Amino acid sequence: MQNRGTMNIWVDADACPKAIKAVICKAAERKKIPTLFVANHFVSVPPSKVIKSLQVAQGFDVADNTIVERMQKDDLVITGDIPLAAEVIAKQGIALNPRGTLYDKENIKDALRRRASAEHIRDIGQASGGPPALDKKAVQHFANGLDRILAKVPTNS
Repeated sequence: MQNRGTMNIWVDADACPKAIKAVICKAAERKKIPTLFVANHFVSVPPSKVIKSLQVAQGFDVADNTIVERMQKDDLVITGDIPLAAEVIAKQGIALNPRGTLYDKENIKDALRRRASAEHIRDIGQASGGPPALDKKAVQHFANGLDRILAKVPTNS
């Protein structure tokens, strides 16, 4: 999946919500951007010349490591995994979470700190509720964020 001259989209598909997957597929088809859903389980994708899925071995961070190894500068990675987003940014990629937050060099450190703090709170037995359910507003926020990124990419024929 090396379509240089434009970006590729990599999706950390292990926990990608169906509504977000649908938005990604629609945008990838519209812009003809090579898109790969990477997961440690089978992920069905619509018939397409630009959308594919890759099932990797089971194991901690196998999908994440595959994405980091294969992505290149200016590729877009869609993930809710903050450490993966940090690695993407370190490789000069673009990291967008399924709720529409665009991570960058300025906000990723704070996101990592918040994640570590929440993990500590869970570890000491003070369970937190986690993120709210993904609703239509959150899906629209993601779609808008994705559109802003893809608007800068020339359309492939």
